[in-house]
Amino acid sequence: MRDNQLLEMIESYLSGEMTAEERTQFDALRKKDGSIDIKIAEHKEFTGLLEQYNDRLSLQSRLDEIHEEIDVHMLKEDLMAHPSWVVQMWRNHHSKISVAASVAILAVLMILYFTGDLSNRDPRFQQLKADVERVKKEQDKLGAKTDNIIKAGKPATGPAISAKFRGTGFALTGNGYIVTNSHVINGADSVYVQNAEGESFHTKVVYTDPLYDVAVLQINDSAFKNLGAVPYSFKKGKSDLGEAVYTLGYPGDDLKFGPGALTAATGFHGDTTEYELYIPVNPGNSGGPLMDEKGNIIGVINGKQTQTSGVAFAVKSNYLLKAIQSIPADSLNKSLTLNNKNTLTSLSRTQQIKKLRNYVFMVKVYNQ
Repeated sequence: MRDNQLLEMIESYLSGEMTAEERTQFDALRKKDGSIDIKIAEHKEFTGLLEQYNDRLSLQSRLDEIHEEIDVHMLKEDLMAHPSWVVQMWRNHHSKISVAASVAILAVLMILYFTGDLSNRDPRFQQLKADVERVKKEQDKLGAKTDNIIKAGKPATGPAISAKFRGTGFALTGNGYIVTNSHVINGADSVYVQNAEGESFHTKVVYTDPLYDVAVLQINDSAFKNLGAVPYSFKKGKSDLGEAVYTLGYPGDDLKFGPGALTAATGFHGDTTEYELYIPVNPGNSGGPLMDEKGNIIGVINGKQTQTSGVAFAVKSNYLLKAIQSIPADSLNKSLTLNNKNTLTSLSRTQQIKKLRNYVFMVKVYNQ
């Protein structure tokens, strides 16, 4: 399909001019080609800039009209002959007023910068991949752990250099398919996953869906051994408000447990593809599993609210399932069949976590 044809379809899609049948066909096309969602986002940004520019032109035109309606010379003569209290105050205190105005403008600009209004980001939402290069303390811990392995005579696995970013992932199947967030692996030159025993395995990116913030990896390392059937199932239906939930992830070097509750059926800014949660998460938790009490996967952790303590978000499991169904068949060289049997249901929370440890991975991203 030519770019101009795709652009026309995107404009028709965003403006609501498509028929129901055309919209269904276009949605199917989006599922097949993830790059279309990126082009839709770029088109939205471009049209937004055009609207801002048009508003500027309209404002300038209006100001010009007002200026033409005012007899500036007559107004100047009148004010010079009979200066108002404002003019008199300006004449007597203009230097102080100028300084005060400058301070006020600077304060407003600083507020806009720190609240994110001068950038495209929304500071209230934070994706939870960890920038490892900026966390020297974590690097020192990792170095110490590597030294201990060497001293113990155990072979180190994975690359010698430190990862640039880190997140969490969990097994879709026992034969090496792992899911994480697309923002975790975005721009990666190579991606490794590390299990709870500290073993690292090279992976390849099989599929990414930026719309749902989902990425599927496949371990293609000869050292990897099949995990066996995953002990959890993937919930297709909706979960209820107030449900107790928990997550496991790698905001640090060790697997960490986070208990919480489901607080809203929609996520950030009312996003219907996400749940809102009250749960402790930090950078590094992105891509972690969101579990209910019965051991079902109900979502994938992908961000948190920065202005309210404890509020986080997770992509709903049914959108994870949609993303998996959209993976082209020729991208898979092994079977990707999800488990329908849940062996965690009758177990206590601590017993569930012991079983889950082997299926939750640290995702380590490397790039130049």
